[in-house]
Amino acid sequence: MTDPLVALRPWEAPEVTSWGRLPMNAAVRRPEARCLDGDWRFQLLPAPDAPLGDVWSSSQVPGAWTLQDTGDLPQYTNVRMPFAQFPPGTPAANPTGVYEREVEVPGDWVGRRIVLQVGAAESVLLVHVDEQPVGISKDSHLAAEFDLTDVVRPGSGSVVRLTVVKWSDASHIEDQDQWWHGGITRSVMLYATDPLHLADVTVRAGRSGELRIDCTVRDARGALPGGWHVSGDLEGLPLTQDAEFDRVNAEDERVSDFLGEARLHTTVADVRAWNAETPELYDLAVRLHRPDGTVADASHHRIGFRDVEIAGRDLLINGERVFIRGVNRHDFHPLTGRTPSGDDMRADLVLLKRFGFNAIRTSHYPNDPALYDLADELGFYVVDEADIESHDHAHEIADDPRYLNAFVDRVSRMVLRDKNHPSVVIWSLGNESDYGAGHDAAAGWVRRHDPTRPLQYEGAAKLDWAATDDASDIACPMYAPIEDCVAHALSGRQTRPLIQCEYSHAMGNSNGTLADHWAAIESTPGLQGGFIWEFWDHGILQRLSDGKPVGRAGTGLYGGGVAAPGHRWAYGGDFGETIHDGAFIADGVVFPDRTPKPALYEHREIAAPVRIEGVRHEGIVLGNHQHFRGLDWLAGQWELSLADGPGLTAPARLPDLPPGETAAVRLPFELPRDGGEAWLTLRVTTAEDQPWAPRGTELCLPRVRLREAAAREDSPADQPVEVDDEGLLRHPLLAAAPTLCLWRAPTDNDELGGIAARWRDWGLDALARTVVSVRRDGGRTTVDAEYAGTTGVVRHRQVFTAVEGGIRVDEEAELPDEFHDVARVGTVFETASGLDLLEWFGQGPWESYPDRSAGAPVGHHCLPVEELFTPYLRPQESGGRHGVRRFTLSAPDATALAVELDAPRQVSVTRFRAEDLTAAAHHDELVPRSGCVVHLDAAHRGLGTASCGPDTSASYLVPPGVHRWSWTLRGGRAAGGVTPAPAGD
Repeated sequence: MTDPLVALRPWEAPEVTSWGRLPMNAAVRRPEARCLDGDWRFQLLPAPDAPLGDVWSSSQVPGAWTLQDTGDLPQYTNVRMPFAQFPPGTPAANPTGVYEREVEVPGDWVGRRIVLQVGAAESVLLVHVDEQPVGISKDSHLAAEFDLTDVVRPGSGSVVRLTVVKWSDASHIEDQDQWWHGGITRSVMLYATDPLHLADVTVRAGRSGELRIDCTVRDARGALPGGWHVSGDLEGLPLTQDAEFDRVNAEDERVSDFLGEARLHTTVADVRAWNAETPELYDLAVRLHRPDGTVADASHHRIGFRDVEIAGRDLLINGERVFIRGVNRHDFHPLTGRTPSGDDMRADLVLLKRFGFNAIRTSHYPNDPALYDLADELGFYVVDEADIESHDHAHEIADDPRYLNAFVDRVSRMVLRDKNHPSVVIWSLGNESDYGAGHDAAAGWVRRHDPTRPLQYEGAAKLDWAATDDASDIACPMYAPIEDCVAHALSGRQTRPLIQCEYSHAMGNSNGTLADHWAAIESTPGLQGGFIWEFWDHGILQRLSDGKPVGRAGTGLYGGGVAAPGHRWAYGGDFGETIHDGAFIADGVVFPDRTPKPALYEHREIAAPVRIEGVRHEGIVLGNHQHFRGLDWLAGQWELSLADGPGLTAPARLPDLPPGETAAVRLPFELPRDGGEAWLTLRVTTAEDQPWAPRGTELCLPRVRLREAAAREDSPADQPVEVDDEGLLRHPLLAAAPTLCLWRAPTDNDELGGIAARWRDWGLDALARTVVSVRRDGGRTTVDAEYAGTTGVVRHRQVFTAVEGGIRVDEEAELPDEFHDVARVGTVFETASGLDLLEWFGQGPWESYPDRSAGAPVGHHCLPVEELFTPYLRPQESGGRHGVRRFTLSAPDATALAVELDAPRQVSVTRFRAEDLTAAAHHDELVPRSGCVVHLDAAHRGLGTASCGPDTSASYLVPPGVHRWSWTLRGGRAAGGVTPAPAGD
């Protein structure tokens, strides 16, 4: 007998969004429930209409079967679909998971309404109970509920079968830049309610204290009984039932016999308003009473009082124009795929909070429900995004009437689920799906159901940022050059807030010009922020021994961004798939183990709640850059860093400063008369425990230079410098002589932006060195050389001069006009082995580059050489430190090599040559060298974000012409041992 659900072939019917599925609602119950998570019997069929076999294995629910050694592996694509069929078609090879288990229904559920909830299934769910068809659901990221009252018997067992079809018509509108999985990825539960139940609860709570709760009531037996009523309380204080509301409904000729409505209300005096800085929440309970007064159902909520509105071109929270310091976030974990735990999600948000983020876009689907509770509690503004992305066939689907139901269904169900969360401030209609009637229809439904929040959709707004008649209330472009954003804000045509839904693509060594971006935002009315792409590097932990994902039974992630020994972070193509988009999946501000990338420190400083605005005769000027909070929750410490002497520290007493105000404070110490360059840093920490940070957690390090560097003169010496006939310096601590370098191991931005291809065309990766002359004059040797590329020749001069205790090297390189944008101009050399510790004065301790240097304070820093390198998932240029004045490499036996630079320069010290990094696809392919590879750059190109967005700005390019730099090398026994300092908090 043919299964009627299979006979419908719902996986190729976009008009069918569900069958037998209950309406979505926002009631939050603590019902009688049975969690059905755990091991289920499992079969993976080759197609949805294939017959079941006799042999069952097991599968963990929730979890993706693609991570559970089923033979069907994860696949990553960005835009293109992983199969060739056009919408709504699917491939013949269509993995289909069949999950089964016995469920004992408690005997005391007799007379109750019994509901099955499946938290999420990718991508089509078919439900059977005791082989009877129950329902169908689509939408891989929202729960589906089914009424099982008539198909189960309390006091006995039933067999629940959940069939999940991987590829469907819905896959064409779930074409997100993400791994493709299959399975049941959120929890499954069975619960019971009274037949008379709260079908929905809608909460509206404004910043002035007005509270209104609209309740919808149904009875599973059909007609509503007479005499039911609703009550509620807020923090234990009773609410008032709106008799006027009931009377109007009672007299309305359209009043329903099966749908009841009731309204509760109150006004809270001295209300504590909710915002991302002070996320005040109140406990709300709503109860539905039977005619005899007993409670039939109840819904419990944590609510926040706040307003969201758009006034002109400003988005206002509680009447304040707030900056949106956002990040795009997927539900992800490197072991469990789309199934993060509650602790995982809390750790995500805690980390974001500590690094200055206040907003999340749920790219590109509604996230796990627990995330919204956490955002309410910890304080984040959420752009809640519907599960709609038809990237590969966007134009065709946007106006396809077959998909109209799906667009409205997905948007409306998201709103119905999440509407009572104060953290949700904007609804999004989806992502990268062109713009059509489906979007307008969904927008119309939202504006009718929830007029309290604005809508955004990049596909509509991109047609005209100044339009006023489309489906977006916000201009929310992707990767728009900041110059274009500023020009729009100054044009006089701007009609709505401009908040980029994606900007500053974080792929590999990236996020260049982030500080420039925010300098423009904060100084330009009409610009209000944006969302960095994205939070995670989506590397999946993979065993090297067999190439399989580790899955839930992992052996640990290791740490520091590096995979556990014998493992690696897999990206597209690593599971043998032929259609994939490589490492483009690794584009987050954290590594797969949630280790912060250096770019996070850049963001932390840009988003600092308190900043040093400048130095005046009356003291240091501090500014409060928050929107709602004073500085009383913060503590500080002054740190004075001297280039030529020990630093000073002292407690900092932060002023009583309202948001947006400034005040001058005096330093508790005098600046020493001598000591050369001097920098003042304010180390800001939490003064008391916060829900997201214990007392003493470092939040920012604003800094200011108090004194310039003093000029230095090296005393000449009368000994010769050892330079061979090829013009190469010989030194006992050097394994390779200093030569000119114009190349870096291409970053992801360099490769995908086409920049590295241009450098290769010029031959910068294989410059041929020819010695022109070597001239010796006592303690000075001048070497002229030419470095020939494919299209041009660089003239290079090194002058080696013996100075007291070492050698000064003066260098000059003349780049031809053909080399109008190179990676770097500088010196590279290699040291002898054994030099394992770097101490430097400059920016640090974390990695920094010319266009990403706001987050690294100037001072004395010390790290083992192995910790200087940043393990981006695809090996590339990394480990640089910007603004270095001097550094020392030392060995345990006190041997040391010291370099003094003529000016603050870009320096890197790692175990890898550029060619080592360029040749490797993963870090397990890298073999560290015994010595150090040292780069001293007169100029280094900015990082930009050209892998998906604007390149770096012109001011960070390395131009042709003459570049000059000098440095002094000293080597020998160090005065004493050096102790490494921690890399950060």
